[in-house]
Amino acid sequence: MERGYRRFAAVWLVILSAVLTACSDPSSESSSTRGEPLVTGLPDFTRLVEKEGPAVVNISTVTHRDASSATDQLKQLPEFFKHFFEQFGGEGEMPSLPEQGDTRSLGSGFIISADGYVLTNNHVVAEADEIMVRLQDRRELPATLVGADERSDLALLKVDEGDLPVVNIGSSADLKVGEWVLAIGAPFGFDSSVTAGIVSAKGRSLPSDSYVPFIQTDVAINPGNSGGPLFNLSGEVVGINSQIFSRSGGYMGVSFAIPVDMAMDVVNQLKDGGKVSRGWLGVLIQEVDRDLAQSFGLDSPRGALVSQVLEGSPAEAAGVEPGDVIIRFNGETIYRSSELPRWVGRVRPESDVDMVVIRDGEEKTLSVTIGLLPDNPEMALSSGAQKGENAAGAKLGLTVRKASASELSHLGLKAGVVITQVTEGPARKAGLQVGDILVTLQGSQINSAADLAEAAANLPEDGTVAALVNRDGTPRFLALKLP
Repeated sequence: MERGYRRFAAVWLVILSAVLTACSDPSSESSSTRGEPLVTGLPDFTRLVEKEGPAVVNISTVTHRDASSATDQLKQLPEFFKHFFEQFGGEGEMPSLPEQGDTRSLGSGFIISADGYVLTNNHVVAEADEIMVRLQDRRELPATLVGADERSDLALLKVDEGDLPVVNIGSSADLKVGEWVLAIGAPFGFDSSVTAGIVSAKGRSLPSDSYVPFIQTDVAINPGNSGGPLFNLSGEVVGINSQIFSRSGGYMGVSFAIPVDMAMDVVNQLKDGGKVSRGWLGVLIQEVDRDLAQSFGLDSPRGALVSQVLEGSPAEAAGVEPGDVIIRFNGETIYRSSELPRWVGRVRPESDVDMVVIRDGEEKTLSVTIGLLPDNPEMALSSGAQKGENAAGAKLGLTVRKASASELSHLGLKAGVVITQVTEGPARKAGLQVGDILVTLQGSQINSAADLAEAAANLPEDGTVAALVNRDGTPRFLALKLP
């Protein structure tokens, strides 16, 4: 019995040894080896701050406002607020205002040349009557505005002083997502505050700034940081801190900086003439989604879809048509519609460039002479004339009427019909609404109800087709799925 037990124990020892050997074998399937870490340690910013910090400045402004204009605004308040003031000021009395009130604001900036040029945000100094620049050594210097550019939110100042500390200008083109960056500024007026983070994304477009490909970071930026520099680890300025995304008014982990490459181009133009000139194409564009890509014969959503060509614009002269999808401009591939304005804006007016569009499923190269973007944004969109119009069709779930001359003139259209009813069908699913003006259907111009009926009759039994509509003055392509 004892001999059998020993034999049994010996067998288990052999099995256990084999299992342990397999578990410890590096080549076994169950083993896992971790590679060398790609990131080790954290950066030390002290030398960078000591070297570049003296060139970062605080900017304070004073704007003188006439109280009479504020009083006029108070008189236009709704009755509810008037009653509120009357309770505290006496029957029929409005609050008294001083004859003149000063509005003060704070921001940041940085010195880009030893002879006193300072770069900051336009919104920091906009409408300011007095501008004061304070250096890290506590000197305060009055500044004059050399020029400002509202579209890029940049302003160039000049102080009458020499031998000033300056920053090193880098290149935002070399910046990589995930790279460490550092900001120096005066959030809430706290001088020379330093915050750091990483680059979250590049080339971000914001609704209010279509000409700026923002650098997105998670660097803590707050009111007062605006206009301050964003540094890389080499101590070079790669961006100008400009905006934050916030639901509370304070930092929430998403901040945006203007690329320094764009900023320096603006600086050079402001130095030369006090203003910035940008290229202008003269089209209204929209994003290409999956359904629209299918209707226009694209293999994937890409490019900028032209929904309107403005009358008398460079685009009209070059033969651009509504429904063209711009996929390359001046050698640059257009992946999203938001990329086109910034590339057009960087071209000098009167320059000739090539542009590749998709039309009727085929690539077509057009040569266009770029114009000068009007100073007034509304002028860039005025007198737009669309090459097409609208009607109605039961197959699509539409009822229409002829548009009056005044309706068309108000929208800048030459022809069209007004959608009066949208019933169950492809039009409703695509988002067409009563009051829209249908301009084209799958590339066919719609000048009457008969045109629409003819175009609808020629549509395929199933698939996706594109309809161009004008809604409240804004042209837009919508994808209708058939049946």
